[in-house]
Amino acid sequence: MESAMATTLLFGFLLGMEHALEADHVVAISTMVSQSRSLSRPSLIGISWGVGHTLTLLVAGLIVLFLKINIPEGVALSLEFVVGLVLLALGVQILRGYHRKRVHGHPHRHGGRVHDHFHSHARSDDHGHDHDPPSLGKACLVGMIHGLAGSAALMLLVLTTVRTPVQGMCYLLIFGLGSIAGMLLMSIVVALPFALTAVRFQRINEAVRMTAGLTSIVLGSSIMLRIGFAQGLFAFS
Repeated sequence: MESAMATTLLFGFLLGMEHALEADHVVAISTMVSQSRSLSRPSLIGISWGVGHTLTLLVAGLIVLFLKINIPEGVALSLEFVVGLVLLALGVQILRGYHRKRVHGHPHRHGGRVHDHFHSHARSDDHGHDHDPPSLGKACLVGMIHGLAGSAALMLLVLTTVRTPVQGMCYLLIFGLGSIAGMLLMSIVVALPFALTAVRFQRINEAVRMTAGLTSIVLGSSIMLRIGFAQGLFAFS
């Protein structure tokens, strides 16, 4: 029995690491680490995301395993829709940040002569630090939203894997630790191209950041359309 439980928990840890590699998780982290110039901040962002993700899974597990309250289908779909909305917002934020810092011109007239005045809307001219780095609280909140969105499917897996509520909570805790480890590694890997190009290869860095932002917008929009129409969320309204 103990050997079987240990195997189940190991499986939960590995499944948690794999769970961190899902497309919406990777894209969300990509947008949050895209403004980093080192790997230390992305590491903390990945850990914060994983902690938030684990907290909501444990709360959902407490409700389902001990209180015997199932997560309604409409609620589960709504939470997944919110994930798409968050991805859309993260992508738009990246594009807005690029627009603010981009140098551009506005025509002005002085004494009958028209000329362009070049400037950017950045708040600071200091380029020796990260620009508007995301807070760890923000990363934790995004992780919590992802955890809520995936809780319904995970609860079904847990209920078919373990025999008691206590075992179920242990499984969720180990799963959460696996997701923290997986997201920590993923954050470092994803942050590498941003960190390596931030100083000497500014144009490449901007292109990579724009790619991350556009990818987040496209994926977020597709999730919202799929959940809202194909899977019938709006039918519950």
